[in-house]
This record gives sequence, structure tokens and C-alpha cells, in this order.
Amino acid sequence: MSYLCDASRSLLIVIDLQQKLMPVIADGEHVVKRAALLAQAARLLQIPVLGTAQQPLRLGPTVAAIQPLLDKTIEKSSFDACASQDFLAALEGDRDELIITGSEAHVCVLQTALGLLNRKRKVKIVTDAIGSRDNANKAAAIQRAQAAGADIVTSEMVMFEWMRHSEHAQFKQILKLIK
Repeated sequence: MSYLCDASRSLLIVIDLQQKLMPVIADGEHVVKRAALLAQAARLLQIPVLGTAQQPLRLGPTVAAIQPLLDKTIEKSSFDACASQDFLAALEGDRDELIITGSEAHVCVLQTALGLLNRKRKVKIVTDAIGSRDNANKAAAIQRAQAAGADIVTSEMVMFEWMRHSEHAQFKQILKLIK
């Protein structure tokens, strides 16, 4: 097990960043921006990006900044995406390091993280790319996820760990995304 994020083992999961939900999320624009940045970096590094959409007929589709960056989107009604067989099937393979972004931090993000941890998966929660309507709920979700075994990271931590060094072939392109 690596102590750093490993691009060859990572799968980026974008949970429920949807059109009707994001306007009520505290710092929602920032959450979308950081999640999109990570998804763009993942694309450059050939890391798969999996999205979920909670009741899309009610909450709308995934926001426009994120949708084209997703390899696949799983529609769901359960807060824990692990309740969806399609979601679990999308996790099959050798990508066992699950990096989670999305909303709401204390509902779908947390329940999915706990579901994955219960299935003995490695989970990393990206704190600057998750959000809730209330920041106190986000903070409580981060604490609970960490206590359950999730690693707590930021989007820049993940990107620099994916590359490992400044000689990486995609370093300049990812640095342009960050700046």
C-alpha cells in the first residue's frame, strides 16, 4: 500500500455535482472548480473518472463543467452509491484507490465513503472538492470519514502525488491547470 496517491491505482469519483443542487452548496462554485480541476488532471494522467447523479429528474444533470470529464455516470436514488450494483460493477478492476469529490459531504459523499470503507476499499476524501449546504455538516462529515479510516487530502495534494516529481511528462500541463 502506497502512502501517496498512486495514479496507476486511482479512480476519481465525482458524487452528485448536479445543476439544481450546487447553487445551495456553501462555496459550491469552488467545489465544482476543484472537482473539475482534478478531473482534468485525471484525464491528462489517464485516470478514470466515475460520476454519480442522485435522482437526476429532480436534481438535474451533472453540472456542465464536470459532465464532459466523466467516463461514466451512474444514476442512483440511494445516498450510499454502494447500494447500486452498477456503481459497484464500475469499481471492478485494479483501480483500488478511490478518490472522492462531490456533494453533499455529510450525506451522499459520507455514506458512499463509509460504504466503500466497509467493503475494505482505500478511500481518500478531497476536502476542497466536497461541499454541503452548511459548513458544519461538511466538517462533521470529514471528521467521521477520517475516524472510519478515510484519508483526508486536498486536490493539489492528489495531483502532485499522482505525478510524484517535476520531471513527469504531464507536469507542465497540470501546473497550468493549477495556476
